[in-house]
Amino acid sequence: MRDRMELIGGIEKREIRLVGYCPAWPERFEEERGRIGAALGDVARRIDHIGSTAVPGLVAKPIIDIDLSVPDVEDEGAYLEPLLTAGYRLRVREPGHRMVRTPERDVHVHICTVGSDWERRHLLFRDWLRHDARDRAAYGRLKQQLAQRDWPDTNAYADAKGPLIIEITGRAEAWAQAAGWTPGD
Repeated sequence: MRDRMELIGGIEKREIRLVGYCPAWPERFEEERGRIGAALGDVARRIDHIGSTAVPGLVAKPIIDIDLSVPDVEDEGAYLEPLLTAGYRLRVREPGHRMVRTPERDVHVHICTVGSDWERRHLLFRDWLRHDARDRAAYGRLKQQLAQRDWPDTNAYADAKGPLIIEITGRAEAWAQAAGWTPGD
């Protein structure tokens, strides 16, 4: 998939710095939710806090990840310019997903189509890690191990987490089916 990803601005080598969970992260998410909602109105079908900063007790890079679901992610004309006007900058363009971020790089807004597999996978992974302490701890340990290495860019670090994410997602899918989990509102 990375070969079909366009990184606006090219590859970035950045230090992977993890910190303990911060209770202020949900407040920061709410501020950004308001900013996105004001910029997009009804085009924003869902605005969800995702990623490690959305999971109490999990170490994380101090970057708020947000899932923004729109009617059609491929129709950039419906949402991109208002987000850019609101101060975000386009960073990633790939089939089914776009990502804009703050100039400070402390908020990443992942844009996908409402009801898409991209949306479902990220919400399920978040909810499973909130639910299951063992997988939350295993994921945190892996992140800490990987953060010790020197990565050519942050995407290489993310790719290295892939095998464990796939394994955890399998358990999350079984839980979702047994519990009747849905992404909800």
